[in-house]
Amino acid sequence: MKNLCIIPARGGSKRIPRKNIKPFMGKPIMAYSIEAALKSGLFEEVMVSTDDAEFASVAKQYGASVPFMRSDKTANDYATLSDVIDEVIEMYKDRGQEFDNFCCLLSTAPFVTSEQLKESYDVFVEQHFDSLRPVVRFDFPIQRAFRMSEDNTVSFMHPEHMNTRSQDLEKAYHDAGLFYWGTCALGFKGDRWGGYEIDESVCQDIDTESDWRMAEMKYKLLNNQ
Repeated sequence: MKNLCIIPARGGSKRIPRKNIKPFMGKPIMAYSIEAALKSGLFEEVMVSTDDAEFASVAKQYGASVPFMRSDKTANDYATLSDVIDEVIEMYKDRGQEFDNFCCLLSTAPFVTSEQLKESYDVFVEQHFDSLRPVVRFDFPIQRAFRMSEDNTVSFMHPEHMNTRSQDLEKAYHDAGLFYWGTCALGFKGDRWGGYEIDESVCQDIDTESDWRMAEMKYKLLNNQ
């Protein structure tokens, strides 16, 4: 099967300006995603979808292709990942290139490894999922969550589990926000979702400067730096 890796890298990041090429532990953060995708050997094409000429230059420097620039429609604050993926797939079709599957790999994912990509791809294909994403288990039972009112009064969101033992509650997971596998025929429109569990130690949202510092601390610990 022919696989396409799509790395979205919009130029208009607000909370961390120029986030996608900001140096992270010695090189642009985008480089980690590109290198993991290339090392995996899974993809006929590893491309960066961007509207920014400098981002495109950095992407090519680290081995990705930028066969076309992102349109104005998918470069604004309201475009979704699904919009970006659909556009990329259609633009490749217009160029006479078609793929079976895609992996949307986020550009700020320095913990992603080629091994994770390969293992998750095997699950995606062997279990015939429409899409698959890495997930992380909540470290506290969400059934024991509180709600808090404006006067700071707290109450259980699920009072029926007030006295339920933690080990008797169903495990819950959240999206790790690192990458997404899907078929080019369906995009994100399929109903059968798969999950690939990863440890929270290799998962970190990077939306703020404090997130960035936390990610660097984790990276140093994981790599003995």
